[in-house]
Amino acid sequence: MSVSDPNLTTTRTPIFADALKAVKDGTPGAIYLLLAAFLSLLVMAVMTWGVVALAMTALAFVPIVMVTLILITVGK
Repeated sequence: MSVSDPNLTTTRTPIFADALKAVKDGTPGAIYLLLAAFLSLLVMAVMTWGVVALAMTALAFVPIVMVTLILITVGK
């Protein structure tokens, strides 16, 4: 199975299947499932690529944090 395999979807991956189903059903604890899925992926990435995975994750979160800070400053 290659990365471009059309049969490989996030709903077939066990860690995401429960989280996506909880989000679709409107379960209040869905955010915790998504957080656990993200942290699991981050741990696996660090185990595979080391500190580079942490650096790339931090780099990806810079715009999100900037927008959040601006929204907090504006008062929304």
